[in-house]
Parts: sequence; C-alpha cells; structure tokens
Amino acid sequence: MEPRIQYAKTSDGVNIAFWTLGEGMPVVEMPAGEFSHIQLEWQTSHMRGWYEGLAKKRMLVHYDGRGRGLSDRDATDYSLEAEMLDLKAVVDRLGLDRFALIGLFGHGPVAINYAVQHPEQVSHLILWMATARGSEESPRLQAMRELRDTDWNLYTRALAGLFGGQPEEVTAAATYLRECVTPEVAKAIDDASREFDVAHLLPKVTSPTLVFHRREYQFLDLNVSRSIVAQIPDARLVLLDGDSAFAYIGDMNAALDAIDEFLGGGDPQARAAQAQAPSAFRTVLFTDVVGHTEMMSRLGDERGREVLREHERITREVLKLHEGTEVKTMGDGFMASFGSVTKAVECAIALQRAFAGHGGEPLSVRVGLNAGEPIEEDGDLFGATVILASRIAAKAEGGEILVADTVRGLCSGKGFLFADTGEVTLKGFEEPVRLYEVRWQE
Repeated sequence: MEPRIQYAKTSDGVNIAFWTLGEGMPVVEMPAGEFSHIQLEWQTSHMRGWYEGLAKKRMLVHYDGRGRGLSDRDATDYSLEAEMLDLKAVVDRLGLDRFALIGLFGHGPVAINYAVQHPEQVSHLILWMATARGSEESPRLQAMRELRDTDWNLYTRALAGLFGGQPEEVTAAATYLRECVTPEVAKAIDDASREFDVAHLLPKVTSPTLVFHRREYQFLDLNVSRSIVAQIPDARLVLLDGDSAFAYIGDMNAALDAIDEFLGGGDPQARAAQAQAPSAFRTVLFTDVVGHTEMMSRLGDERGREVLREHERITREVLKLHEGTEVKTMGDGFMASFGSVTKAVECAIALQRAFAGHGGEPLSVRVGLNAGEPIEEDGDLFGATVILASRIAAKAEGGEILVADTVRGLCSGKGFLFADTGEVTLKGFEEPVRLYEVRWQE
C-alpha cells in the first residue's frame, strides 16, 4: 500500500509534502539534493525496496524539499536556513522529540547544521555521499552542470545513466528526474547549495555519526568523506563497493545492515552479551617521528610544529578509519590500541602509506606493534605488553613496521607480507624476541 502523503507548513509559508512508513524509532531521510519526488520514488521498485528496508524495524519519514516533487513549486529561497525550515516543519508536524537523521549529497550540510543546532533531537546522524562544503566537488560535476544549462533532456539522461540498468530503465529514470524539478529550480537549488559551508561545525557534532562512501564513485573524492569522519568526534566510515551514487543501486543490503547495526537493530541479546563481556586482549601500536629533534632545529619551532600537527592529523584520521583508540600522544609519537590485530596491522600499513604520500616536508615514522592483555587503568594501558610494543617501535627504522612474533602468528592467513628480521634482546626482557617486518609498499 502506498504511504499516505501529508503536508507540513514552514514558518515562511511553504507547504512540504511528506509520508511516513512503519512504526518504532523515527528516522528522517532528507531529499537527495535537487531531485526528489516522494510519490514517484515509492512507485519505483528499487527505491521502494530501500525505503521498505529502512522502515523494517522503525518509522521512516521522507519528504520533498521546497520547489521539488509534491511540495510547493513556487518557492524562491533555497538557502541553508530555508532548507532547515523544511526539515523543522516536518519534525514539528509529527511531534518528533528524538530521531535519526539521514542527509544525502548536497543536503549533508543541512543535516550537519541541524544536528549541531538541535543535539537534543538528533539521536544519530547518517551521511550518504555527503560533503560539509558545497564547493567540494569533482571537475566532472562542473561538466555535468554545463550540460544541464544547455540541454536539460540530455543532462537528465546522462544523470540517469548513473542509476545503471538497461536502456529502458535509464529512460524511465530520466523521466523521473524531469518530474522532480524544473531546470530553473534545479539550477537555483544547486547554486545555493554550492555556498553551503559547515566544515567549522564538524567538531561540534555530538550525535554518533555514520558516513557512507562508495569506493568507485567518480563525483566525490574519498578524502572528503575521510575528512568528515576525522573531524566529527564520534564518527565512523563505511566503505561500500560499486560506483553508484544511490544506495538502492548495487549492494543495498550492505548499507541497510550497516544502518541497522548503527541504530541498534541487531539481536538485543547478542548486543547485551557483547557489551557485558569486553575482551581484555589488545593489540598495542606505537608510532615515533624519526629525527624529530634535528627536524625542529632545521625548520624552527613554528614550521616544525606545523609538520608535527600534520603528523597528528594523519595519525588520528587513520586510527579512526581502522577503529583504533588513541591512548595518548607523546609529542612526536602516538600510543594506540585495537580490539582486532588485523585492523591494527592494516592501520599501521595505512599510516605508512599516508605518510609516504602526504607531500610537503617528509615525515619519517617508525611503527611497532605487540599483542597481549595489558593492564587498563583510567583510560591508560600498562604492563609488559605495552612496554614490549614501545621497545619494538624503537627498533624500527623510519618508514618501517616491526611486529612481535605474537602479532605475526595471529595474522596468519590474513594476506599480510612479513619478513623475519631475527631475534633481538630488548631492554627489560630476559628472553630474546623474534621480530618481523611488515612489507607495506604497493
């Protein structure tokens, strides 16, 4: 049965069309940029499958933004503040005290801004192929924009090609896009959204945040999504395979499963058992900038500190992407822990690749890892496991990753390349320790 379309009026007098589906925890999905038509989307099978998946265990709310779909088409204001009014009107109309918010594409800044202004309402923030700045786009989008301004029909057909499918499906998708909005309003919305900039608000987001990105998508650089994740305190990145912009094209179930887990849709007993029995086993990682003192002397305090800040930024970003926990920083190095030895080694490799490719002043960093059951106290880790990890890092050269035999054994069959460097006697340890180098170059 098709959801019943209702209307909410904004404080500036615009009627916003919306529908709800399902029962339970509210989830509000915003329009996908300038294209939105809540009735036609429901009548399209693959889109309907996405909405039914989102509404399986909760109440989904979906609406058309001003100037689009079934909402008032005569609006003229498409500013960030005006788009916020659309969302607020729907939320107030339904009397939602707390809900999860999904921001897609150009509506990412609107969702981020709303989450910062109304932290008491937004329980979870989900960003799909979104940016924090409207100006963060690939050159391909500029070429598409020029096509839009010269040939609307050809533009919508080219855009529909991103949906994939057979020629008749592309034709149907192009027809849908033309029904969503007029070319004049599409241009007005796009022009306004390119002025959106909420990058400065990212550290102020307090809602747990999930950021989706498709690996092969050509219109948004992965580094944009990584930067958002690195700056929002409680955020994580989900990388999906495929090149489609749309969640309902490709591996839709992987996206729905990630959202389900994020919003707490899994087996409650399993989650409770997992929460009650955290593992004491940790993989401990140390990093250290080689030649730190000489670098500071050569560059001077101000420039040297800039280089260290870049090292800190890269390290924190990569740690977050690999679910690592920063235990502490020692000025020119980090100590971090991982619940998964595989993720710890993947993180070490990603760190060295990031340092090797960052440009600017060279960053020579050594990395050492050990695994065991350290003593945890007030957020810090102590004991032989930690000390050994530190000693191993000190043995590494710049650009090198050294790991204990324990780590190498736990990673057996995981596809990593290890080189045996032999046994060494480390300060404070009576027995020699066999170390392995992780080969990380492509």
